Amino acid sequence: MLTTASWALAGCGHADLPDDPLESHGQAIGSGDPGDGEEECADEEASFASREITRDLSFPMRIVWGPDGYLWLTERVGKRVVRVRPEDGVRTTALTLSEVFQSGGQDGLLALALHPDLLKGKGKDYVYVSFTYDVDPGPAVDRRTKIRRYTYDPATETLGSPFDVITGLPGSDDHNSARLLFGPDRKLYYTVGDQGNNQFARKCIPIRAQALPTAAEVAAQDWSTYVGKVLRLNVDGSIPHDNPWIGGVRSHVYSYGHRNPQGLTFGRDGKLYANEHGPKSDDELNLIKPGKNYGWPHVAGYQDDQAYTYDNWSASSPESCESLAWNDYVPPPSVPRQLESAFSHPYFKEPLLTFFTVDNDYDFFDPACGFLQYICWPTIAPSSLHYYPSGGHGIPGWGNTLLMTALKKGALYQVKLSANGKSVVGEPVVHFQSTNRYRDLAMSPDRKTLYIITDTAGNASSPTGGATTALDNPGAILEFKYTGSH
Repeated sequence: MLTTASWALAGCGHADLPDDPLESHGQAIGSGDPGDGEEECADEEASFASREITRDLSFPMRIVWGPDGYLWLTERVGKRVVRVRPEDGVRTTALTLSEVFQSGGQDGLLALALHPDLLKGKGKDYVYVSFTYDVDPGPAVDRRTKIRRYTYDPATETLGSPFDVITGLPGSDDHNSARLLFGPDRKLYYTVGDQGNNQFARKCIPIRAQALPTAAEVAAQDWSTYVGKVLRLNVDGSIPHDNPWIGGVRSHVYSYGHRNPQGLTFGRDGKLYANEHGPKSDDELNLIKPGKNYGWPHVAGYQDDQAYTYDNWSASSPESCESLAWNDYVPPPSVPRQLESAFSHPYFKEPLLTFFTVDNDYDFFDPACGFLQYICWPTIAPSSLHYYPSGGHGIPGWGNTLLMTALKKGALYQVKLSANGKSVVGEPVVHFQSTNRYRDLAMSPDRKTLYIITDTAGNASSPTGGATTALDNPGAILEFKYTGSH
């Protein structure tokens, strides 16, 4: 059971970061922009009372604070939208969606977004979800993803009147990403990952994060090139008239060249931030700009030729990819390898920060992790991203920061932004570390209570080193209530 504890405020002093220090790529971490200092950082610690609200949820995926005072969440495997009363953990099922296709991978009922006017008497009591489904009528599986809108009935506390916003989006058993949110412009933003291609069982399927839709594909509503993208949609699923022209075509694509962006949030002045999983290193925190290219699969993290080459298994020659055994460390000679510096693109944009950049001679094999080597790699597996604004009566010192939940480390990472939001100030601070897989976070309206959902099962970092499957709070909602500073 969780207990009351204290954690250092973001930006005060230094965090004990796991595995490896962050590298600044030419700018010392904490430098920011000249004259961008915004808030005095109190040299204090914030105290939180911690408790488990409920557990045994069926792989909760997204959690949102609702205007009814309930926590709304999706269960990826359970195929349910559930409302949880935070005071006592009482659950109400608002929707069970049997048409969801869930195979045991990373597919299922995924995203969740509440309309900004939900329960405000404006006739827009809408709740949006995304999920994978099978379009093959036979025994084969052809996964796709759709975004669907439901109408909430407060009398029955259920969701009904389904309306498909967009269908036929790419779907996979891996790297679906699936972060959905409303922007300050009342548009929908949605992330689609690279589908886990070019690795493991999907090693022979090319990564198409750099592929752009043609005008003919857009006209035919063929969204197959939407992998590795951040999308921007009108609420009816149509293409906004002010979306960027990319490659001479206007589509739903807002930015591209992403691997697995599971976190997306808006900060000050409408700035859009995303985080995404790196391969064996270089999880990224990005400032998203319309029409920009974020480099994947040619670049992971900074374009520094450090600890990453693009090994294109699908292009293996003369040996076919299908004849090869997967190797995550040294590919066979027939697999083409490309240095990051070989990539050149006029709209390429590097990340604000990586978790973590390491040197070429870094040894990625750690005996402590056995067959679960990825747990020991210098990454945190960021699973969500949330902006903590300044002002009001929130937690002192937390204003203008980004909060990132992490799967591998069971921790909340806090990153301080400069006043203009274009750079990072100080070192990230680690909060609430535990032996869990933190999936997503919601905040109470006063921002003094944080709610974190955890995976029901999976691999995490062991407190004694290496990897473990023994999670402290499986399938749970954890509450961290601010009780003051000292």
